[in-house]
Amino acid sequence: MSGGPDLGCGSLRERRERFAAEFDDFRTGTVLEPRGSDALVGALLCRPMDPDCAAGVIFYNNRGYLGMCGHGMIGLAATLAYLGQIELGRHRIETPVGVVEVNLLHPNEAEIQNVPSFCYRRAVSVEVPELGTLSGDIAWGGNWFFLVSQSTYRLEQQSAVELTRAAGKVTEALHAQGITGMDGEVIDHVEFFGPATLPAAHSRNFVYCPGGAYDRSPCGTGTSAKIACLAAAGQLKPGDVWVQESFIGSSFQARYAIGAGQSIIPSIQGRVYITAEGVQIRQLADPYLNGIKLL
Repeated sequence: MSGGPDLGCGSLRERRERFAAEFDDFRTGTVLEPRGSDALVGALLCRPMDPDCAAGVIFYNNRGYLGMCGHGMIGLAATLAYLGQIELGRHRIETPVGVVEVNLLHPNEAEIQNVPSFCYRRAVSVEVPELGTLSGDIAWGGNWFFLVSQSTYRLEQQSAVELTRAAGKVTEALHAQGITGMDGEVIDHVEFFGPATLPAAHSRNFVYCPGGAYDRSPCGTGTSAKIACLAAAGQLKPGDVWVQESFIGSSFQARYAIGAGQSIIPSIQGRVYITAEGVQIRQLADPYLNGIKLL
């Protein structure tokens, strides 16, 4: 919660760019091995520009910088409460893609009102080597997603290697074929869906993140993108609950309200637990001071 780089002033988007340009060694040193792992998401707390916001945050991972992170935001709220910096109730948090409202319902449970989300293109075909033609929706939920309703492999943990390889091929194919989000934005998340295994859930997902790791949570931004597509297809009404099950069996409850234009305002609710307090040590002579950068 301390010891991060001084990014100065400006918007969170501007400070994220400064983070990437001038302090990327901090990102790699904290989130890569030996101090982190490929599946880890880091959160750099920043002073918000909006005085009504409790904090600002820049999320990052093993590949780079994220617009938003749903499970990260739920974890951030619980962490701030654990440290005595916020209380139960509603709080506004700035991110590089907009303000997210967090309702801390319990020390171990929160609901986030995400940034406006929308389905950009439906039923987009992409030719993927070894997998053939796949069809998916392109949607924004705080990050750009390609959502495939029918997975080539069963969404079971035994298939993690195959699913990761398949999603990586989809990502490469999207880039090679010039398939992007709005204004040419890179689609850096791929989401496979299949039947749920939990009685209360509506579907199960596998979310491939930039950097090659898969999400252990149901993915808050991915779930936002999913319900935006369901709303656009007339398959989910405002206020109705959608329960998204993750690849490992955890779940989020999601619903939405109508936003401006073609967008929706998603709400994502989940549980979270504090697992550790620690201090990372960076010794200048350490050959892996800035992380182990595996190919």
